[in-house]
Amino acid sequence: MPIEDVLYGIGEAVDSGVGKLRGLLLPAPSEKPPSFRHLRRLIRRNLTVHEFLSLTLQLAFVSYLMINLILLLLRLDVLWILLIAPPYFLYIRYILVRNRRFFLEPDLYRVFYYWISIISFASFTGYAVVRDISTTVYYYIGYLTAILGVVVVFRYYFKSRYGRDYTYGVVEEVKNDLVRVFVHDDIAANVKPGYYWLPAISDAEPGSVVKILVEEKALKSARPTRIIEVYLDQSSQRETEPKAATE
Repeated sequence: MPIEDVLYGIGEAVDSGVGKLRGLLLPAPSEKPPSFRHLRRLIRRNLTVHEFLSLTLQLAFVSYLMINLILLLLRLDVLWILLIAPPYFLYIRYILVRNRRFFLEPDLYRVFYYWISIISFASFTGYAVVRDISTTVYYYIGYLTAILGVVVVFRYYFKSRYGRDYTYGVVEEVKNDLVRVFVHDDIAANVKPGYYWLPAISDAEPGSVVKILVEEKALKSARPTRIIEVYLDQSSQRETEPKAATE
């Protein structure tokens, strides 16, 4: 192979790597949604772009927690916890910024994932430090109690600031006295995405955007219970409400 071709290939690889690194460090909102090729092979359900993005964030966060937990169990130096944090935070930021146009209520997801990630990072780092300096079990008890308090305070803050007892859905089917409604992943209402059968009301027709009352469940996701409003003129609704906005 001519030396010119080898050098040209190396130059292309370096340029591609620099471009990807620049995109990770300085992401810009994309005009096109990601393809989710790997996730679609694992998840056989017909999810929307918003649901796939939410699932991506959840998987990234759970993976981050598991890696940190393994590092603690192996009793490795706290430096390892510090080293894996930057790539994780950069990836979370990339997903949120790059795909901002395709999230429903992107600011809520940004606030939620940034803060729970910061709390998790501080928790694991602090635990590694406490482990090295503790002389009795009371150090651990006091530290874990403090972390639990921080989590409770954040949950209360997020729920009081952004939480609501309703969500939005799209009527998919009307059958006798019931309607089948598609509900997006809604972090503010703590509702899981999916199809729900709800009591039918007048004007609720296939394609209608509806406002749905949700019932809070202790230690569980909230459950949609009934339709409280029907929006006949979908063009006047927020882009976060209709299902078609994320297709």
